[in-house]
Amino acid sequence: MAIIGPTASGKSDFGLQVAAALGGQIVNADASQLYRGMNIGTAKLSTAERRGILHHQIDVLDIADEARVASYQRWARSDLAATRAAGARPVVVGGSGLYVRALLDQLDIPPTDKMVRAHWEEALDKRGADALHAELAVQDPVAASRLDARNERRVVRALEVIELTGRPFSASMPRREYVEPTVMIGLAADRQVLNARIAARVAAMWRDGLLEEVVALEAMGLRETPTARRALGYSQALAHLDGALSAEQAQTDTAIATRKYARRQMAWFGADPRIIWLPHDAPDLLAQAFAAITQAHPTT
Repeated sequence: MAIIGPTASGKSDFGLQVAAALGGQIVNADASQLYRGMNIGTAKLSTAERRGILHHQIDVLDIADEARVASYQRWARSDLAATRAAGARPVVVGGSGLYVRALLDQLDIPPTDKMVRAHWEEALDKRGADALHAELAVQDPVAASRLDARNERRVVRALEVIELTGRPFSASMPRREYVEPTVMIGLAADRQVLNARIAARVAAMWRDGLLEEVVALEAMGLRETPTARRALGYSQALAHLDGALSAEQAQTDTAIATRKYARRQMAWFGADPRIIWLPHDAPDLLAQAFAAITQAHPTT
């Protein structure tokens, strides 16, 4: 089964409850939690907080590595198989929509090329996201209609794939077809409640040492990384260290960016009719989730 939903909806804690009740293991589907050292800013559960439950796809990348969906798909699917082979129930937990789809759904991932990617990233810097999205609309109207112009990395990726393969990017976009029978539980929260939880989380991260974490990661090359430096909270902390933002403004900007990200997550997941949405704060949430599993009769 899988536990998905927007950031700050309580996925990690609920995933632990489910895994403990099922005798399961967690397979992470949060792209930022793949990185070693990115702990506070990603709300990663500490080893003690994991309560002895094995977590896969946590701390598997160095800070200088680029997170790649194709690599994640290969290794995470291997973790699913290993979990089942050990007689345990895999519980996928995370909010990175494409990673969830790559793990659970039929998805053939096209090749990548650093030089072609660099060309389109340079075009993004020079021409802006709207111009690149407009170009995508000319080359692949279907993909452009499905991708938000603000999702700059996905637009760049789409143009890269079109150049490399000569085929529309939309031809390789995920289909809503599970590789293995799965039940997806979504944790739903009222927007005002979620916004308050996001604000509290950001404040707690700074209080718990996010800035110190970023300083340590900066010494390891955070600024030069293709993906990690853009993570929520980390880019704002770097701007604060540069003197571009005050500590208060960095926290405010992080909360704003996180709220926008949560809305994009809900737009992504909300379009999937297979997800069973349950209230994140329901007192009988675990019982509701198990009822959904029983009704669906999954085999995984």
